[in-house]
Amino acid sequence: MDAIICPSILAADFANLERELGRIASADYAHVDVMDNHFVPNLTLGLPVVERLAAVSPIPIDTHLMIDDPDRWAPGFAEAGSASVTFHIEAAKAPVRLARELHRLGARVGLALRPATALEPYLDLLREIDMLLVMTVEPGFGGQEFLESTLPKIRQARRAVNELGLDVWVQVDGGVSTSTIELAAEAGANVFVAGSAVYKADDAAAQIAELRSLAAAHRH
Repeated sequence: MDAIICPSILAADFANLERELGRIASADYAHVDVMDNHFVPNLTLGLPVVERLAAVSPIPIDTHLMIDDPDRWAPGFAEAGSASVTFHIEAAKAPVRLARELHRLGARVGLALRPATALEPYLDLLREIDMLLVMTVEPGFGGQEFLESTLPKIRQARRAVNELGLDVWVQVDGGVSTSTIELAAEAGANVFVAGSAVYKADDAAAQIAELRSLAAAHRH
């Protein structure tokens, strides 16, 4: 399974987002964090911006909704052109219905869990989704340190996906860098969100290539 690299534009220059998307054209997806200042204590960007990003991005948009009431709002992000839409299980009221609606609209479906949220109650949902996002920091802010306490959950997720024979990606988001990506890959992750590690590098393309190589060498 190839390593999939998704740089997070949360670490980009918001005054020049089209240019910043160009810097990561060699990545697999552009990860866009949507925060509403309710589900998490931060406010980023909303639907009109995501729609424009999807229109100009050289790579598909992976939208991560850190918002209340995704049942109401998530479909709009699929309609706006997001290739993948991830919502938080802690905020969703009818996750199966929402996942099926996102699929109907043509988007891949991601289900996200905060670091303290157990995976066990949601194993039945794996058949409804394309990706499980295990947050490796508390959602809401970029630049945080990778929480190694999440590694057992990543291993559990990979084991569950394999036992069910599913093609569900396991994504990690938070503190992913050249010094932590090996840990996540060894635990079973195959999709890696990296913000500061890519955008603070002098050569974003070289950093993307290094992250991809490190992850591939240590993949589960």
